[in-house]
Amino acid sequence: MTVALMWEARAVSGRGEELLAWARTQELSARPVRRETFRAPEDRVLVITWWDAELAAELPELPEPDGELVTRAVHRWRFESVVLELSDGA
Repeated sequence: MTVALMWEARAVSGRGEELLAWARTQELSARPVRRETFRAPEDRVLVITWWDAELAAELPELPEPDGELVTRAVHRWRFESVVLELSDGA
């Protein structure tokens, strides 16, 4: 099964690049199958990691950044991959 962990934080106004740099340098105790980092308006940063694991598995996650860097607590979500069935056009 594939599990995706999503980590999203909003930087204090004007500190989005600093939060992005911080997130990109955070190491995890294990290596995910894939890791992507995104930025969005309003100084938001999103990190998604993909793992070959069960949904309830203990997996390493990015920590909370310094409270002076973000406007609120980090939002975290966990998703499991589902099989995509392609139709034959019918």
